[in-house]
Amino acid sequence: MPAWLETSVTVLTLIVMLLGLFGLIVPIFPGLVIIWLAALGFGLITGAFTTTGWIIFGIITMLMVVGNVLDGVLMGAKALEHGASKRSLVLALIAGTGVSLILSPLGGLIAAPLALYLSEKSLGRSEAEARATTRGLMTGWGWSFVLRFVIGIAMIVLWAIWA
Repeated sequence: MPAWLETSVTVLTLIVMLLGLFGLIVPIFPGLVIIWLAALGFGLITGAFTTTGWIIFGIITMLMVVGNVLDGVLMGAKALEHGASKRSLVLALIAGTGVSLILSPLGGLIAAPLALYLSEKSLGRSEAEARATTRGLMTGWGWSFVLRFVIGIAMIVLWAIWA
């Protein structure tokens, strides 16, 4: 592969990875998956899947899976910790995902906590209890974002070592 083409692929891969990293601000945006796909594309296009390449890509893959699983776990755990019902969490997930697909990811950011709050109120929770569970969900989202962002940076650093 000519040097100019390899440089172009490397720069394009980094740009896609950075878009994935900053896309993590939106909870349903699959930023870690985008970073992982960019690393996969880089490996396939440049032929960088040597033994070292496979090891690094394997670690990147594990980080992506762990980050995505812990994302949902942290958000749900914090809401449950603050008294949310599982029914309300499922409704919040459905509302957040549905509105994000129909309107925009930002709409999902509003829909999920609103659905959780309204569901908790419909279950007979007080205003303070419903707000506490919603605050728990948002706290979980904050910690989830921090975790995913750190994992995203680690994935990009590993790719940079590989590249």
